[in-house]
Amino acid sequence: MSTDSILTSTELAFLTAARTAVLATIDGGGLPRLVPICFVVAERPRLVMFSPLDEKPKRVLDAHDLGRVRDILERPEVALLVDRWSEDWSRIGWLRLRGMADLVEPDDPSAADEHVTAIAALRRKYTQYASHRLEERPLIRIVVEGSRSWGNLGGG
Repeated sequence: MSTDSILTSTELAFLTAARTAVLATIDGGGLPRLVPICFVVAERPRLVMFSPLDEKPKRVLDAHDLGRVRDILERPEVALLVDRWSEDWSRIGWLRLRGMADLVEPDDPSAADEHVTAIAALRRKYTQYASHRLEERPLIRIVVEGSRSWGNLGGG
């Protein structure tokens, strides 16, 4: 499956330029859990996104105890929403993605290159990550399987 078969070039540009998204998982009770995330889009034949489990303050010490991580490990189907709001309604647009998520662990030799590459991309996009120890933390990997968009994604 190629990236082009999932997103148009306009949708891909909108996604890549976005600073945040909202990740939706389903908790153990079947309820949706929404969490704002930072992310990068991988450059590969299939559309893959990575989101760090960074060092911003959290309610738990171990990233594996986060609700979104527990949700993903139990039920890997996720959705993401990237949107742009404007008082000028001709500029409003959104992109909704669905996919399968898992974790890329820092100590997994089979995913070492992927982990390093994703961290480098995250640091290029978000200067705040320069001082975070992302090398020691898992990443959420989302393989995008479908999309839907609406509105003005071109920015004009």
